[in-house]
Order: sequence, then structure tokens, then C-alpha cells
Amino acid sequence: MSVRPKKQLGQHFLADENIVGVIERLAELGADDVVLEIGPGLGVLTRRLADRAGHVHAVELDRSLAAHLAELAERPNVDIHWGDALQLDLAALEPAPTKLVANLPYNVATPIVAESLTGLPGVELWTVMVQREVADRFFAAPSTKAYGSVSVLVQLAAERTGFHPVARTVFRPPPNVDSALVAFRRLPLPADFEQIKRVVEAAFAHRRKTLPNSLALAGLCSREEAAAALAAVGRPPESRAEALAPPEFVALAEAL
Repeated sequence: MSVRPKKQLGQHFLADENIVGVIERLAELGADDVVLEIGPGLGVLTRRLADRAGHVHAVELDRSLAAHLAELAERPNVDIHWGDALQLDLAALEPAPTKLVANLPYNVATPIVAESLTGLPGVELWTVMVQREVADRFFAAPSTKAYGSVSVLVQLAAERTGFHPVARTVFRPPPNVDSALVAFRRLPLPADFEQIKRVVEAAFAHRRKTLPNSLALAGLCSREEAAAALAAVGRPPESRAEALAPPEFVALAEAL
């Protein structure tokens, strides 16, 4: 039974068992794990997850794949959830996910990871296949082109435990961009992470502006308040968001 991947859904189906083995290793799967998989597609990875983990929640938007996932849906340790992962209440899943392991659809990879940092507090380990540039962005260094708000938030919430470039040939159809597997483990969140997140997102909202101007334009505080907070962390008022390291954003949020 053939199925045509839908470009508008960012679908690129896994077609290589070897890379599934790499995902399994990076995910450190065990019988006690409850895995959340976003975008199971044809179920190639889902089968391996179901064989190794205690429970699998697979979230799929495309109902035309139902026949391909029917056998998996009959397994007692697999639940197929139909819908948009960004709209479903994933925090209400029972049992609660402890790991997020997925070949993420390209068009939702960044928001899914960003939202899961606080929205899925039980997730301790992420192993995700994403575009190479997205994987690089998660752990980019300050003052680099890839560094942005998601870099700061991911690095404050997790540490990278694995990275594996992925050939385009492991997908059907092969994408026009490079991909990578990235694994990271949760760290204790800084106090008042939601306030830090607001500051970070406002700081990067206007990348060509100085940080005080960006925070003011975002309505978070006045330019004067932002300049005073920067001074408190030892930074001049003309500083830009991309120059600040993640711990400096924690101090900045505390100073505002």
C-alpha cells in the first residue's frame, strides 16, 4: 500500500532501519519509558519504540495514514492520537510521557521542542530528527548566525547528549535540506522560567535593535529599565540580544 508524502505537512518518511537503530541508541530506551512520538508517518520508528519502551503515544495529523498504523494501534502499549500536536493537550496524556522521540515534521519542529520544555515537565530526554540548521540552532553559541531565542531556552532547560548528521537518502522522498539527530537531557529549570522566556522572546523580537529598544518595542519594559537591568549584569546599553549568553538572560530577567 503506497502513500504519497504531503509536502504541506512537512512529511519525509523514514525508510532506513539503520538510522532507526541510531535513534534507539540515543534515546536510551527502556521498559519503563513512556515515549511521545510526533509524526509517526508509516510507523517505521513507532514499531521499534513499541518493542523497546513500556508505552508509546504516537500523534499523527494525517488520517490517510490510518491503514499503515492500524497494526500498531492494536498493540496494548501503543496509543495513536489523531490531531495537530500543537493543538492537542499533550500534558493530559496518560501515562505521562518521559521521553520525546520523533522524526519531527519540518514545519513544526521548533515550536514542538520549545513548547515541550515547560508544557511537558515529565519529559526528561529528547531525541529528535530535525533540519540540520534547526539542530545547530538548539545549541548555537552566542554571537553566531544560528543563535536565537530557541537557543537560549533550550540551553537553559537541557544539555546536549548526542548529535548525528543524517543523510538525505534515509527519507522518502529525500528532502532538499540536510538533517540531523540531536539528543538532549533535561536540566533543572531556572526559577521563574516563564518570566525568563518572556524576556528572551522580547529580546530577540527585533534582532537589528539594541536590547533596550527591542524590550521596549515588545512592551516588556521601558528603555531606561532595560538599560538599568543590562548595567546590573555588566552589559552596556547598546548590547544586542545575540551577544548575551543564556545565564545572562537569567540575570537580566531577575534585574527587570
